[in-house]
Amino acid sequence: MGLTNDKMFKRKATGGLRMPWHKKRNYLMGRPAANTRVHIMKASAVPAAKKDVDPKKVTMIRCRGGNYKYRALRLLYGNFAWAGLNFSTKTSILSVCYNSTSNELVRTNTLVKSCIVYVDATPFKAAVEKEVTEKSKAHHTQVDAAVSEQLKEGKVLAKITTRPGQCGKADGYLLEGPELAFYQRKLAVK
Repeated sequence: MGLTNDKMFKRKATGGLRMPWHKKRNYLMGRPAANTRVHIMKASAVPAAKKDVDPKKVTMIRCRGGNYKYRALRLLYGNFAWAGLNFSTKTSILSVCYNSTSNELVRTNTLVKSCIVYVDATPFKAAVEKEVTEKSKAHHTQVDAAVSEQLKEGKVLAKITTRPGQCGKADGYLLEGPELAFYQRKLAVK
């Protein structure tokens, strides 16, 4: 018999028991949390037999109505968009650096929606260089000073906008402007 958190098995506001009117259904069943982790590849820590470990691990779960959820357990890459440059690319996620919900999720590198992560800046550097070389567009695009500092460091702050435990992907956008300033202040306090 599965675990469920349905109102049928809870007490009334007066404290009395509810009489169950049907058995437990499969769609009422609860599941453990996905706790999607950032996969960090360390060459020295990986044994010789496990060098071919896939950095992405996504499982399929059948849900009500025959639909499927894609539960990401381990991810290394994500698609990130840069609105200021009108550019998006697949890049590696380095680490989770801020989560308003819990510091435990930061400590364990757990990916959830709206968490702030560091992503690799290499593809974004290439996009800036390409944009500058095209003379016709050079005067339209101005890169934020805070973002250009991050590009020099090699890692950029981004926000996850998808639900990795539900859709199996970690996609998001680069932070810039007042939103970037807000999260930089939050990180400086820590």
